[in-house]
Amino acid sequence: MIDETRTLTGTARALRNGEVTSTGLTEAAIATADRLDGLLGVYLTRFDELAMQAAERADRELAAGLDRGPLQGIPFGVKDMAAMAEGPTTAQSLILERSWGAAKDAPVVTRLKAAGAVITGKTSLMEFGCGTPDETKPFPVPRNPWRPEHWAGGSSSGTAAGVASGMFAAGLGSDTGGSIRMPAAFCGVTGLMPTFGLVPKSGCVPMGFSLDRVGPLARSARDCAAVLEALAGWHASDPDSVHAGFTAPGFDGDLTGLRVGVVWEGHFPPDADPALASAFEAAVAEFTALGATPVEVSLPYRREMDTALFVISTSEALAYHRHELSRRWQDFFPATRGLVATGALFSGADYVQAQRVRRVAQDALAKLFTEVDVIACPTASVGAPALATLDHRQLYPLLNTPYWNSVGCPVLAVPMGFTGDGLPLSLQLAGPAFGEASILRAGDAFQRRTDWHLRTPAGIDAGIDAEVSR
Repeated sequence: MIDETRTLTGTARALRNGEVTSTGLTEAAIATADRLDGLLGVYLTRFDELAMQAAERADRELAAGLDRGPLQGIPFGVKDMAAMAEGPTTAQSLILERSWGAAKDAPVVTRLKAAGAVITGKTSLMEFGCGTPDETKPFPVPRNPWRPEHWAGGSSSGTAAGVASGMFAAGLGSDTGGSIRMPAAFCGVTGLMPTFGLVPKSGCVPMGFSLDRVGPLARSARDCAAVLEALAGWHASDPDSVHAGFTAPGFDGDLTGLRVGVVWEGHFPPDADPALASAFEAAVAEFTALGATPVEVSLPYRREMDTALFVISTSEALAYHRHELSRRWQDFFPATRGLVATGALFSGADYVQAQRVRRVAQDALAKLFTEVDVIACPTASVGAPALATLDHRQLYPLLNTPYWNSVGCPVLAVPMGFTGDGLPLSLQLAGPAFGEASILRAGDAFQRRTDWHLRTPAGIDAGIDAEVSR
């Protein structure tokens, strides 16, 4: 089913044309959550009453001529890693003190509110931004709207599933090793991991201090650009944030002269989905038709960067969780404690060496970006796995996301087709540091010629509500 009004930017136009109201959009979002969330596990906390108040305020402001921009009046989900004054931050864990971030907004939440977004609730995730679900813990298991017996991906699971199922038009995620792009890929939506430091991460529960990024998930590249405009910029509370903002580029659909580096090497293993190669080849052909020039490239130090990401992320996670891990081992999800505890196997010398190798790869990639403007590769080599057989040790080698966290570049994940079983497949578009404009232009041009990002699961409008009522 295709419905362009599902995009944030399309809805923003409809609001200003008087075709819809924020109150009506929010009522519909709440009704969709009432109908589907019992099955999909999108929310940890809902703010129905507060959201309706925000929607009424947005309608009054727009009627009075006060236009805060494209996010105004739009239903929006926030991953429960970001502090919000309206409710507790749990990071989907029994461990985090419920007083963490109490009565405060993370800078990104403050900026969403200032832009007039209607925040409908805090969305589910994987515990502390890593690992896999645990049905024995008192938290929802996020499920995939395309097939609820399959995983929504992690760790920004609820945000991706909420966009895909129509519970809100856009949402916040965070990404340390693929946590925006993997769920975007598995749920068939668009996700943007900005350049490290472009969006402040303070006020968000950390996973990897030198890796974490906060960014949007939505229907389209243009939607993500609109959200990034509101989020980007320096903040005094985050020493890693930079004095740079973001202005959305002109979207004209013309990629004449754009050099697209095409990565085949290492992304099509023997156990990749059979539909992956043809979907990727078709995506590259679309860029060629748009005027871009494809150039086959290899990612410098790809394997080394995957290893460096693992050493750095687990070491930094252990630094944050070490005390509670030794005191409350059983309260952690098994996959979380297993992953974080691995950081104890690495020495300080290992961590320093990983950071040194990281710099070497960054320099080599910067040189590659003098030869191409954008790099394209699959986001994952498979579609969403079934929850019943989910094994992160088997899945993670099939994810093509960690490399880009290590090097700090911005990456956009966009839908590019489906597996033979009808699960979404996804394309990554990476750019040089602060090259968001290039990848968003490329993503938007691709989405002008394709409708993968507008597809919605048939069950969302038909059979899923029957399952919810069981």
